This record gives sequence, C-alpha cells and structure tokens, in this order.
Amino acid sequence: MNHTRPSGQGGADPLSARIAALRSAMPRTPLVQLADERLDLFAKLEFSNPNGSSKDRSAFWILKRAIERGDITVGSTVVESSSGNFAISLASFCRALGIDFVPVIDPNVNASTEAYLRMVCTRVEKVTRRDASGGYLATRLERVRELVAATPGAYWPNQYANTDAVEAHHTLTAGELCDALPRLDYLFVGVSTGGTVAGLSRRAKEAFPDVRVIAVDAEGSAIFGRPPRVRRIPGLGSSMVPPLVREAVIDDVVIVPEPEAADGCHRLLRRHGLYCGGSTGSVYAAIGRYFEGRALPSRPTVAFLCADRGQAYADTIYDPAWTAEHLGTPPPPATAPATAPALAEAAPAAPAALDGFAALSG
Repeated sequence: MNHTRPSGQGGADPLSARIAALRSAMPRTPLVQLADERLDLFAKLEFSNPNGSSKDRSAFWILKRAIERGDITVGSTVVESSSGNFAISLASFCRALGIDFVPVIDPNVNASTEAYLRMVCTRVEKVTRRDASGGYLATRLERVRELVAATPGAYWPNQYANTDAVEAHHTLTAGELCDALPRLDYLFVGVSTGGTVAGLSRRAKEAFPDVRVIAVDAEGSAIFGRPPRVRRIPGLGSSMVPPLVREAVIDDVVIVPEPEAADGCHRLLRRHGLYCGGSTGSVYAAIGRYFEGRALPSRPTVAFLCADRGQAYADTIYDPAWTAEHLGTPPPPATAPATAPALAEAAPAAPAALDGFAALSG
C-alpha cells in the first residue's frame, strides 16, 4: 500500500473516537428470501448500508485499520481511484472523520455520483485520457500516484491490493451472511477489485466447506484472462487482474455480457421489486445462466449480494434510450408479476488460488 505519514501530527485519539462512532452506526444488512421455482434464493441487501452500497464495508474497515496503525492522522488527505460506490463511501466517511478526500474519477462515472462527490469533496480529479486497454483505470492510477507524491500527508487506500478490504468482507459481510443461514450450497459474488469475493469466499468456505463460490465478471473485463475491452456499466470488471482476486477461493466463473446485466436489473425490479445497480443485475443474470438446464436433485440454498441501489443508474441501465444506444438492445417488455409474493420472509436474524474453475460465456 502506498502512503506517507504526516510528520508532527499526533493525536489519533479524535479519529479513533470518530471511527468508533461510525462503527456503532453500521447496520447488519437484511437477508431476504426471493421467490424462485427451483432455488432457495437469498439476497443480502447491501444497499441498506449508510451510503447505499457494499463498499461501505471495505471503505470503513480500510480507514479503521489505517487509523489504528497511525497511517491516517488528523492531517491526512486520502486519495483514491474510484468512479463509483467506493468513492461515495470514502467521501462520506472522510467527511465524518474530518479529513480530506480527493477522488480520482473518469468519464464513466454516473452523473449523480459525480455531483455528490463534487458537493462533498473540496477537490475532485477527473481524468479523460484513455489507457492502452481503452479504459481509464491505468490513467486514474497514474494520477493517484502523482497526487500522493505531491500531497503532504497523503494516504492511498489502494482498494485493488489492500488486504484490509478482504478482512472487511470476511468479518462483516460474510460474517453476517453465514450467521443467518443454516446452510449454503452456492454463493454468487461479483468481482471488481477482488476484496469482496476474497473475503466472502474464505468465510463461506470456513462455515460451509462444501459451498461452491461462483465469481461473476463482466464481458470486456481482464480479471479472468480475457483481453480488456471498453465497458459501459460501472461496478464489475477491471482492465487488470487485481492482486486481491488471488486471495479468493473460487470454484466457477460466469461472464455476463452487458445487455444481460441490464436485463437482470429489470427482471429483479419487475419480479422482486428490487431496484438495484448494474453489478447486482449481472449477478442475478449469472444465477439464471448457471442453473439453466442444470439437473438439481434438491432445492439448493443460493445467496448473492444486492450491492447497491438503482438510482445512480436511472439515466443508463433503466433508460430504454440509453440501453438501445449503448448496449444495442432495449430492455424486454414488462412481464407479468410473480404469482407468489416476490419477497419471502426474512431469513432468521441475523485457501486456494484460481485453479479448476470453468468460465461460462455468451
């Protein structure tokens, strides 16, 4: 992790008190059962976090650990590359902690996300030059390094390589999930920086040794060995292989084209009343693809995360004109509602590398 410690700036106690107050406000996110013909399907509603996404878990935990180590003090400036939920989480938490945050974003950022960041942060850096892959990740990271070098007391969380993110999801997200379920046969997890899939997969394997962990990636992502291509839906995928992905215990991979991700979002909304973002739509589509035509001797217990809400995607995934222009196809017409209630009652209160998996692709 790249960071510098500010000199002559003691007094971590105020930050310790503030981070403790943030921890007390972090909820246990709900786990609900969704109606399904063949599966006992559970969705963990991570959009119930304070800032509306699962990235609250990793952002909070990374800041907590950095404060405990003294890497962040009252004079620090946090600098990070993110055009999505991680930036929102860091912006909110840094504001509550009383420290500066500089997000480095790119043109793929949702309009509402950029507007929020510009309201909350005194400085926002937006890169516009594409990198060799046709995306912006390498350009963003280059700018982060420049800012860290030029900013006294800068701290770079480096969400792609910081193992505190793995610990966050192992302890918080997966801990709650495993405590709430007496059984788990399949766990579907979207992959971007790798911290979520690493933390969830390891904790799930500890609690349920026979569980199969299915990683879900976007078509056009380079994470699982495919050449990177331009992607239009933020949330999943990367133009590089994040080091944290190698910390995960993965059994299978499903690659989801972006039109299917948009379709998954619409089906979640129409059938279950869940207004979710692009990564969740991808995971929901992957579940359908994975079990299609698969013989199931009994009803397996399947879980996935609803990583964020759909509001930030109102002008993209949920706009028929946008999907027609950018994804080549409008969403399907509305379907009849499910005959049974979409949301069943809530669930009771609540190490290997990447070997041996097979990628499913369209």
